[in-house]
Amino acid sequence: QVQLAESGGRLVQAGDSLTLSCAASGRAFSNFALGWFRQAPGKEREFLAAFTWTGNSTYYAEDVKGRFTVSRDNAKNTVYLQMNKLKPEDTAVYYCAAKPMYGPTWSPADGYVYWGQGARVTVSS
Repeated sequence: QVQLAESGGRLVQAGDSLTLSCAASGRAFSNFALGWFRQAPGKEREFLAAFTWTGNSTYYAEDVKGRFTVSRDNAKNTVYLQMNKLKPEDTAVYYCAAKPMYGPTWSPADGYVYWGQGARVTVSS
């Protein structure tokens, strides 16, 4: 029922900025958590950032804190991942994900049940 679709992935040069979009449909997301992940070739999936749709708390992985920023447009049911000062090691397939919130506590990095198809970002040196 919940569909997520990433867009905006492309080839960029080191030092560039890039914003990925994730359009959500199928449900209202007032009680959902949204997350961003990435998976580089030969590497395990890595958590990047997460936030609750109606909350004001955002969580970032230490490796990208201060360089990546998540945001949302409620009217468009779209979340964004703004990536600045990209490095070759940022090359990966980037995924947005969602999970319903059933209680007051949650783990930002685990338990996602809805996933987008992925957007490939390649950063050349």
